Amino acid sequence: MMKSQKYTFRVRYHETDKMQYMHHSNYAKHFENARIEWLRDVDISYKEMEDNGIMLPVVNLTTDFKRPAKYDDLLTVKTALKQVPNVKIIFTYHVYNQQQELLAIGETTLVFVDMKKNKPIRCPKHILDLILTS
Repeated sequence: MMKSQKYTFRVRYHETDKMQYMHHSNYAKHFENARIEWLRDVDISYKEMEDNGIMLPVVNLTTDFKRPAKYDDLLTVKTALKQVPNVKIIFTYHVYNQQQELLAIGETTLVFVDMKKNKPIRCPKHILDLILTS
């Protein structure tokens, strides 16, 4: 079974709207932070991937909002893979507040791309090995 990882942050004032709820656009930013930490936790670095000519652009992002996150809430994003990656890698996110109430469920689909050819490629073996052994 592939691992899940938790990323915790506090909702900052500048991330909120007039109602002091975290603005919906900020979920994507925190999903990215959570995803980068998930990858780092299995010893995969975005920087090293890009240095080796591989990028991971987001091709799909969905968010299902259940309850609002509020200014100064301490939130936890639980990140996991939906399936074993091939050309695509799909992450799921569950966002909880400090009372463990589910606030949002998200999903991002990213594609492995050869930066020189600007073409999709299968997940490189060394990356897949790191994911599967985590």
